[in-house]
Amino acid sequence: MIDERTLLAPWTGYEAEPGTWPGGKTLAFWLAPNIEYYEIDPAPNLVRAPWPRPCPDLQNWSWRDYGNRVGVWRCLELFDRHGLKGSVSLNSAMCRHFPDIVQAFVDRGWELFCHGQYNTRYLFGRSPGEEREDLASACREIENFCGTRVRGLLAPALTYTETTLESAAACGIDYVFDLCMADAVVPLRLPATTLLAIPYSIELNDFFAVVAGGLSATTYVDRFRTQFDQLMAESARQAKVVGLPLHPYLIGMPQYIWALDRMLAHVRQHDGVWCTRARDIADHVWRQVLPDTSHP
Repeated sequence: MIDERTLLAPWTGYEAEPGTWPGGKTLAFWLAPNIEYYEIDPAPNLVRAPWPRPCPDLQNWSWRDYGNRVGVWRCLELFDRHGLKGSVSLNSAMCRHFPDIVQAFVDRGWELFCHGQYNTRYLFGRSPGEEREDLASACREIENFCGTRVRGLLAPALTYTETTLESAAACGIDYVFDLCMADAVVPLRLPATTLLAIPYSIELNDFFAVVAGGLSATTYVDRFRTQFDQLMAESARQAKVVGLPLHPYLIGMPQYIWALDRMLAHVRQHDGVWCTRARDIADHVWRQVLPDTSHP
């Protein structure tokens, strides 16, 4: 059972000092492309339907597939051009269905973290044991592919149960991205360990901004710049984090890729920004801010 008083109250008022990040940087920026695999006709979930229209919803399924066949390569070209690497929110099934995509990120030194097995297989309605095995299986598949322990979790399709955080810790996860309570890293106290909540900046998520929120590409760029600039200014007093969640099936389309280019160029104009991966943010916090805290 999640109890917000137990989870968060001991950390009320937690603040990282300015210059917390390496090299005296005050703002950490990380990229979070969601590299996902969607089934045309997945097993039913009693809580959430997999597609907006009856299966087979070929329109929506093929749009997602566009991201893996076309959009992701546009994004990678742009990431390379700006000299950036971050952390991939990965459905483990991609290691089987599109291994060339996963390998492209591995070859560039990107982190792979767990986003479940498929983005059409939700944690909603799963028992604690089923949930733990689902996450453990996904982590194993990613680890077997890249040879590196999976340390981060974004719940598949942003679906959770009351035991998801404990299940994550049991699978060796030591930081999560599903909580949206701060613009800085926040420790989460569980009964047996501590996890970190690293800002995923869901309000900057391209899907939530452009599709759900109805923003034009121009307004989306303005939203990003406004949030980034505000946190850049505030980071002179408290170290901050900006994450940029992306979906290649959306931001990798011809009419939107320019927006990503503009946002990344804006980041690169600022000297006080640490462009990094989620695992490096976590490692720095464990070493410099919470060195005596137990974690997985």
